[in-house]
Amino acid sequence: MSLHKLVLFILFVSALASCTKTTFIETPELFTDHMVLQQNTDVTIWGKSDAGAEVTITASWGEQVTCIANDAGEWTAKLPTIEYGGPYELRVSSGEISKTFTDVMLGEVWICSGQSNMEMPVIGNWAHLDNAEEEVANANYPNIRLFTVQRDIAFTPVDTIQTTGWEKCDPNTIKSFSATAYFFGREIHKKLHVPVGLIHTSWGGTVAEAWTSKNSLLTLGDFDATMERISHMEGSQESLTKQFEAETEQMQREIMEADLGLDNDKAVFAAPDFDDSDWTTIDLPGMWEATSLGNYDGSTWFRKEVTLTPALAKSKLTLQYGAPDDYDEAWFNGVKVGENKTWDQLRQYEIPAELVKAGKNVITIRVYDSGGGGGFMGETKDFQLLSDNGQSLPIAKNWLAKKGFDFKDIKTIPVSLSDPSQPTVLFNAMINPLLPYTIKGAIWYQGESNAGRAFQYRKLFQTMITDWRQQWNLGDFPFYFVQLANYQPRNAQPVDDTWAELREAQTMALSLPNTGMAVAIDIGNPLDIHPGNKQEVGRRLALNALAKTYAQEVAYSGPMYKSVEVKDNTIEISFSDIDGELSTSDGKNPEGFAIAGADKKFVWANAQIKGNKVIVSSPKIKNPVAVRYAWSSNPACNLIDSSNLPASPFRTDSWKGITE
Repeated sequence: MSLHKLVLFILFVSALASCTKTTFIETPELFTDHMVLQQNTDVTIWGKSDAGAEVTITASWGEQVTCIANDAGEWTAKLPTIEYGGPYELRVSSGEISKTFTDVMLGEVWICSGQSNMEMPVIGNWAHLDNAEEEVANANYPNIRLFTVQRDIAFTPVDTIQTTGWEKCDPNTIKSFSATAYFFGREIHKKLHVPVGLIHTSWGGTVAEAWTSKNSLLTLGDFDATMERISHMEGSQESLTKQFEAETEQMQREIMEADLGLDNDKAVFAAPDFDDSDWTTIDLPGMWEATSLGNYDGSTWFRKEVTLTPALAKSKLTLQYGAPDDYDEAWFNGVKVGENKTWDQLRQYEIPAELVKAGKNVITIRVYDSGGGGGFMGETKDFQLLSDNGQSLPIAKNWLAKKGFDFKDIKTIPVSLSDPSQPTVLFNAMINPLLPYTIKGAIWYQGESNAGRAFQYRKLFQTMITDWRQQWNLGDFPFYFVQLANYQPRNAQPVDDTWAELREAQTMALSLPNTGMAVAIDIGNPLDIHPGNKQEVGRRLALNALAKTYAQEVAYSGPMYKSVEVKDNTIEISFSDIDGELSTSDGKNPEGFAIAGADKKFVWANAQIKGNKVIVSSPKIKNPVAVRYAWSSNPACNLIDSSNLPASPFRTDSWKGITE
């Protein structure tokens, strides 16, 4: 094309654009009054208008850019920002139509996502935040801005979200906001003295694959069948509901056929005289993945014989046990006495007097688990037969257990219209609409729901992180995450453990550039999967950001396993990321170390600190080959450094685990 023709073409396009009459301007829900835009960069501003409309974005800090809407009416612009500050105004205009956003701040913008420990609010029915009332009263930080994405699922990527928009942090707005995100943002705000924007998008109980895009999940090959079913979720709500109901009925029929404890709706495993001599003996509470039953989702049956005195048999009895994961049915002497589909709730079922007799009685419980760990939570004392005269009979020990069915044997798995733990559905609904809002980085607290598939999580988690970075197109932006806190009853002896394997998978994600991990092995709650000390969780996440993103001289990591050397009957362990010197949180010798010989049988080890090494040994192991530290859901462990940050759990062996 000649220069003359090129000039005429440009003039023609410009004239055409100027003749386009603008009838509307739309911007995403992320753009509201009080928003925070990332400082010192080019932020993306986007929206919709009439095709061909010329849209101008004017910022009161002195920048203006113009763009033209494409044939679909979509427009995008890159707006330069300056150093932190505000408040400013941002105006989006075309012709006589305009939108103006006020009280706009320039600062640091972070995505905050995950499952319930990220979702847990400062104040809420299920939240037990330490010092919650005091934290609410002191939450006067007008330059911390809060944005919450409401829960939603979608089978294909969508562009819109449900939200109340950006809000200033005050004692009212902070109540329902993520506690972890708030304490992270508060630390950044206090240390850097800049406005902070926190975009909270999380959903309790969800799995990592739900937060990952379809194309990225396809590279793994583990979720293809489910995503294929999801991709065909088209039609009216009525037709989809009918399809779901039909497939659910079919799945239930397949479960009834597959469950060894059921025979045409009859609970054969609950019969008092059923022969359970080949069942596995276990103590409660606990997850069955940590026992010889193995790692599976489905059902497990539990039976226990109890002997009642005549006095106890004549009293009104209540069967009590710790919260099942996910839900349960209970029988007493072959008769159902209760069922409950509420997760994380102590069970209490009254036993009709006519079922109780002096002498031998049989309790049977069927626990159904659809994903993650399966079994019982709570404490040993939660498992009792209670009488109305004040007597009680402990029943936590010596249960017999047997697998009922495994979901791997079920052919029909319906695509739920409301289940958030399905591949891609949360990425589609709660991440995709945030693209391409310019952010500094992301924090993440999730993993509990993937613990039963910890080996898979090694690749899945890294795939999700890489996926987000590709989707945002901001390079390898900072991604900091929380390693699972300690939870569940403490094991008396070294064991294989799904949560330990999940923590290992999380640690492996540190191989990705610009990542960091907040170790929380010392601040959990064995009785509550949602520990109350979110202040320290947020602070430790912020330490990673302050050190790695903002180049401040702060310790951000406790000791990390580096290498091991076997010397005769001892093992010397070296660590990296030590701030100062190794020590223990209680001033005692290190605990939580276990060693094993070639037979792979671990025993607790004696441990001593020498310089910046830990020396472990045991008189029971003459030729040790492997060592593990804090390798359980709720380990007794105390190794720290001068920063008082805990050492991360680790193992030196690569022996096959229970999730592999």
